[in-house]
Amino acid sequence: MRITKDEVDIKMQIPGAVLRQRTDFGDATGFGKISGEYFSLSAGVDTTPLFQGLEGDMCQCPHWGFVLRGQLTTTDADGVHETVNANDLFYWPPGHNVKVDEDAEIVMFSPQHEHSHVINHMIAKVSA
Repeated sequence: MRITKDEVDIKMQIPGAVLRQRTDFGDATGFGKISGEYFSLSAGVDTTPLFQGLEGDMCQCPHWGFVLRGQLTTTDADGVHETVNANDLFYWPPGHNVKVDEDAEIVMFSPQHEHSHVINHMIAKVSA
């Protein structure tokens, strides 16, 4: 799911603050601890080779996040591409690869156990 900031409903607006909320934005039930993540990524980064050896050669961890700046494109198992840009909220379901189109900074929230497995796998790939 991709949604721009302006498409998120304003729930409250007062001087100095605008509160927006998108309900039903994924389900974290049963995932246990969630990790908050802040990634700074350079244009051209592609996770495809880093995810080789994981199930389906893709990240199988869901992520909920926000793009602070830049642009990223995900590809799912069916080959469907979705691009997120600065000020977009996003949900990436399990089964994806990521390519950084423009230097980017993102904040993500992920199931800690599942994403730690993926991060450790990437570290091992880079260290090999």
